[in-house]
Amino acid sequence: METLNGKVVLVTGASRGIGATIANQIAEAGAKVIVNYSGNKEAADKVVEQIIAKGGDAIAVQTDVSKTDEVKNLFDVAIAHFGKIDVLVNNAGIMITKLIKDTTDEDFTRQFDINVKGTFNTMREAATRLENNGSIINFSTSVNRIMLPSYATYVATKAAVEQLTRVFSKEVGSKGINVNSVSPGPTNTELFTNGKPQEVIDRLASLSAFNRLGEPDDIAKIVVFLASDNAKWITAQNIGVNGGMA
Repeated sequence: METLNGKVVLVTGASRGIGATIANQIAEAGAKVIVNYSGNKEAADKVVEQIIAKGGDAIAVQTDVSKTDEVKNLFDVAIAHFGKIDVLVNNAGIMITKLIKDTTDEDFTRQFDINVKGTFNTMREAATRLENNGSIINFSTSVNRIMLPSYATYVATKAAVEQLTRVFSKEVGSKGINVNSVSPGPTNTELFTNGKPQEVIDRLASLSAFNRLGEPDDIAKIVVFLASDNAKWITAQNIGVNGGMA
């Protein structure tokens, strides 16, 4: 069912993993899509090609979301091409897992620049440039709900995203814009599995009620719902999409 007909949706970090799946599902729901990527043009172009092959409409735009000027340009290009932006999905993020004692200043700054400042930059732009009655979906993590060693800096960034989400919902609610965040659990993506031994992956998969990792499709379905008019009475919420992991 095409629940997003007529909408234009900007998805950050959409060249791979959960972001690419979200971009495809949003297009299948009838929206036009801006596929944002930071460096992998080939992967982003492939997502655009997949969408167009199915009869959708999409463009790829390279942006480092941590840089204010580049985010402004991202909105400029998207609006020049499609005429508007109705929905912002802040999926771009990085995860560096180290014990606090081993975390460098660079590790700390890089995660906060992408995960927090990146989300802040796009929301600040959306405050004046997103269409009335639009939607914003930010990405947090279900790891916030447990205490896993080596995830401290990462979950600190996502806790900040959750609070930005709640406050921003009150700032733009008068324009009919709803703002929510989603918190995936362990999900079968390169971001999550990279560098982890199989026994660690299996142990984390066993935390869910279904004894498996989540799949990008599991997350994308919820994002599509939150982007639709069916979810307009939901705002300032963080929704766990984790198979009962936490």
